[in-house]
Amino acid sequence: MSTVKSKKLQVGTDASASNNFTIYQPATPDGTLRIGVGNADSPTEVGQFNANGYKPTALYAFSAYRTSNQSISANTTTKIAFDTEDFDTDNVYDSTTNYRFQPSVSGYYQVNLQISWTGAGTTQGQGRIQKNGSLYTYVYTPGSGFGYSNTLSQVMYFNGTTDYIEAYARNSSNEAVVADQGCRFSAFLISQA
Repeated sequence: MSTVKSKKLQVGTDASASNNFTIYQPATPDGTLRIGVGNADSPTEVGQFNANGYKPTALYAFSAYRTSNQSISANTTTKIAFDTEDFDTDNVYDSTTNYRFQPSVSGYYQVNLQISWTGAGTTQGQGRIQKNGSLYTYVYTPGSGFGYSNTLSQVMYFNGTTDYIEAYARNSSNEAVVADQGCRFSAFLISQA
């Protein structure tokens, strides 16, 4: 049995480094096998394998919430201003101006929306996701007399350049969406495409 002790293995011999891949171990071994794009002398890491399996270099995800109640006029579709981010790993959620998620990596994303309403009557509420300015999906919940909420979860494709989504709300009376934990908007990459 022979052993090859090499810290870098380049796959591909194209003159353009972006067409080559390199499998390598870090300078100080730490139990991981790295995968990089580029030639063996200077690859850019895109992921690694360790005892737990594959781990991408970057996680594409965001989570945002409201810091105060937002009034929604009766029968008026209104964008929800999710103004505070729990996290935004790729700086692709705008929490100050457009309140939209526009990922820079193409693929399939799990999108989540939760809206809790202040009203406790017999009103009707909707949580909506609009993609590129048009209604994509919504959830409708009638009031229960004890307050109510809308929860929506959807897998969506984004092209990584122009596609974006925004969260909207609509109800049948003048109510407000609740701040903090009762009103959240989030997404994360499931698979690149």
